[in-house]
Amino acid sequence: MATEARVTIHSPSDIVTARQQGRRLATQVGFEGMDLTVVATAISEVARNIIEYARSGEILIRVVHDGGRRGLMVQATDEGPGIADVEQAMLDGYSTGKGLGIGLPGAKRLMDDFEVHSSPGRGTTIVMRKWLNVTD
Repeated sequence: MATEARVTIHSPSDIVTARQQGRRLATQVGFEGMDLTVVATAISEVARNIIEYARSGEILIRVVHDGGRRGLMVQATDEGPGIADVEQAMLDGYSTGKGLGIGLPGAKRLMDDFEVHSSPGRGTTIVMRKWLNVTD
């Protein structure tokens, strides 16, 4: 059973592939219902940003474990222009492109852990995790 997937992002059809791979791995971890939609939506947001700002990049989706927890890690990487002001980019409504400015802050709200590493002129890496809520 595969525990990770890599999807090269160049076009909107690649976003669909990344969403499908994310849902497949999330199901494998034990996510169901709305959590599957949440993971797929967060993947869509970061993949859309790759296309809009960097034109190409990669989404890595991996099953992760931390102590007794298990979940899904999504890493979006590009070699685009980078984000000049990460703090400002994380504000609702802020956009340097044509979007509504809900992509990064929206993805952050959907996931449990969210990190942005960006250098102007060198690209951006976003790492986000969703943990399975185990109640036993």
